[in-house]
Amino acid sequence: MSGTPFWLSSLRTAAAMLALLLSLGFVVWRQARALEALAELDRIGTRRMLLVAELAELDRRVQMFESRAWVLPQAERRLGLRAPQADEIVILPAVNL
Repeated sequence: MSGTPFWLSSLRTAAAMLALLLSLGFVVWRQARALEALAELDRIGTRRMLLVAELAELDRRVQMFESRAWVLPQAERRLGLRAPQADEIVILPAVNL
């Protein structure tokens, strides 16, 4: 045996084991946080894709509502408006002020 007492050797071994357990515990904690962050990133990515799809649908609806093919029948049905016949159109002369 060497000149170090048994209790000191045991204490060093216990300290080394404690340091190893603490470092392994830290690695597990860090990995758990990383997995949580990845799950949150995945949720955000999914939400973003849904919002992009919703934006595309809203753009499509705006284009439809601005189209002449939709506006004319709605103006006729809701407001009683209609396109004028050729003999109903009067062109006024331009006036210079």
